[in-house]
Amino acid sequence: MNKVLRTLATALAGVGLLGSTVGTPTQACTSFTLKGNDGGHVYGRTMEFGQPLNSEAVLIQRGTPLRGNGPNGGIGNGLAWTSRYAVVGMNALGLKDVVPDGMNEKGLAGGLLYFAGYADFQTVPAGQTKRSINSAQLLTYVLTNFATIEEVKQGLPKILVNGAAVKAFGGPLPIHMTLHDSSGKSLSVEYIQGELTMMDNPTGTYTNDPPFPYHLATAGNYANLSAMPPAEMTINGLKLPPTSTGGGLHGLPGDFLSTSRFIRALLLSRFAPTNLSTRQQVGTAFRLLGQFDLPPGSILLPPGGSFGGAGSTTTYEITEWTVAADQKNLVYYIQTYDNPGLRSLNFDQLPLDGGTIKVMPLNQPLDVTVLTPS
Repeated sequence: MNKVLRTLATALAGVGLLGSTVGTPTQACTSFTLKGNDGGHVYGRTMEFGQPLNSEAVLIQRGTPLRGNGPNGGIGNGLAWTSRYAVVGMNALGLKDVVPDGMNEKGLAGGLLYFAGYADFQTVPAGQTKRSINSAQLLTYVLTNFATIEEVKQGLPKILVNGAAVKAFGGPLPIHMTLHDSSGKSLSVEYIQGELTMMDNPTGTYTNDPPFPYHLATAGNYANLSAMPPAEMTINGLKLPPTSTGGGLHGLPGDFLSTSRFIRALLLSRFAPTNLSTRQQVGTAFRLLGQFDLPPGSILLPPGGSFGGAGSTTTYEITEWTVAADQKNLVYYIQTYDNPGLRSLNFDQLPLDGGTIKVMPLNQPLDVTVLTPS
């Protein structure tokens, strides 16, 4: 049995133990990478959630002192470290040091994606609290400390990640993590049954549960799909050509299940143009990301749950924001639900030193150009 299938077997073995969470509303995040013809890469993702994240743009400067939260949920009683690299990204829930998505000055980029029903973090032994951080702090720790995927592989096993409740979230934050460095390498990071699993991800694609190996194992079922049109069919001399363009992708799943979004993101990113520069691929990324926008009302959340409506109110998920990270030119682009206009964080225009966390609001007014005849 190869490594992928062994990992898959281990991951799915947890279903019986964690099956009581089946039916929990899944937060529909989707991510992928694109390659420019100049050797650069672009990472893009959407952020959907069952409660408003109230995200703001954030800059963590070099030399910023940071402190992990311990397994008892205590604020700042865990691992202490100082930011080696400057980081830009998005925060959440008023926690400016919790970065669910971002990129550092070395071009390492990635995000936390919801992983309900499978995420099960490490047990922190007595006396080891100072080695631990909370799951919500995982990406912050990685981006402030490491420059490459190989460094992550070497460094992440040295700390412990606990699943203590996050007060602003209302409980533990069940996540897994996708990472991409400037060389084009990608990594899946999952904590299942209390163990850290890191797995190379040549596809660059990532969504939510089930575990990442499952997505890879089922992707081959769609190997027949292509951006090219199917061949003309002939039966007893009767020619039956395709009736429409797009026939090569007939059967591409279009629903919002995480398994379906994985296949859609995998194939759309695979067939994306390859003759564009990294800067141009940012535009491609946002066009592809638009394929995963949740039409308001398409995913309803019933009342009563942690991620459902308040009281007797049914709410719905939306795509709160989408981002694209140009890992070659070191620019991080943001688009929000209320304002599709792009905002950017450019490393060459930011104060990277200073030892503090800078927060920037995303409430800029929508800029509409009024057209008039000449």
